[in-house]
Amino acid sequence: MGQGTPCKLVLVGAGKMGGALLKGWCEQSVIDTHDIAVLDPQPSSEVAELIGARGLALNPDQAIWRQQAPCAVVIAVKPQIIDAVLPDVRALMGPDTVCLSIAAGISLHHLSAQLGEQAAIVRAMPNLPASIGKGASAMVNGAHVSDPQKDLCTKLLEAVGEVFVLEKEIWMDGVTAVSGSGPAYVFFLIECLAAAGSAVGLPAELAERLAVATVAGAGDLARQSDLSPAELRTNVTSPGGTTAAALEVLMGEGGLSPLLRKAVQAAASRSKELGA
Repeated sequence: MGQGTPCKLVLVGAGKMGGALLKGWCEQSVIDTHDIAVLDPQPSSEVAELIGARGLALNPDQAIWRQQAPCAVVIAVKPQIIDAVLPDVRALMGPDTVCLSIAAGISLHHLSAQLGEQAAIVRAMPNLPASIGKGASAMVNGAHVSDPQKDLCTKLLEAVGEVFVLEKEIWMDGVTAVSGSGPAYVFFLIECLAAAGSAVGLPAELAERLAVATVAGAGDLARQSDLSPAELRTNVTSPGGTTAAALEVLMGEGGLSPLLRKAVQAAASRSKELGA
C-alpha cells in the first residue's frame, strides 16, 4: 500500500495485544495486508519486523483518510491513555467506519461520548493466549453497529481464537475478571504447583515441566470433552485415593473456591473503576 492510498483497517496501538491481533490477521489472511495501517509511535521490534515483512503501512499521513475513511479502526491501547488517542480516532472515522475497542474497562458510553453518539462501536476483551491463536475474546455491539460490521469485528477477533458475543455490556467486567485476567491466575497456579512439587522432593525444573504439561493437557481435555469440568474432576478422583486427599484440602473451608471468587471479584471491581 502506498503512503497516499487509503487503507481498510487501522490498528491504533501495537503492544502485546495489538501485536497479537495483527499477527493473527496476517496469518489468517482476514484482510489483505496491503489494506492495513498501524499507528504506534514506538512499535516493538517484533511488530516492526512483521510490518516490514508483510508490507503494512506504519504511521502514514492521516490526511489520506479525509478522502476515504477506513472500514474499521481497532483501538488496542492501555485504558489509562485512551482519552489521549480518541480525538485522533474520531478524525479517522467516517459514516461507515466501525470502531473496535479492546481497551479494558472502557465502556461503550465512554467511547461514544468521544467518538459521536451515532458512531458504530464494538467493545471487546481478548486475552493473552491470543498471541498463539488460542485466545478467548468476548465482544458486545453498540446500538449503531450494522450486521456486516458485526461480522467484520467477529472475523477480526476469530483470527486469534474463540469469540463469545455478549447480550449485555454489564457482563464485560466479569469477562475481564475471568478470561481477560484469567491467564495470570493459571500461570500462578503453575508456579504454585511446581513449588509444591519441589517441596515434596522433585527437582525444580522437573516439577515446573510437569506442572506446565499437566495444566496444558487438562485444559485441552476440558475443551475437547463433552463432560463438564466437575464430571472430569470426579472421573479422575478415586475414593480414598491421592487425588481425593488433595481435593479435601483444596475444597475445604478457606480452600481454592472462595479464594478464587475473591480474586475475580477484585478484578471485576477494578474493571468497573477503570470504566468510571
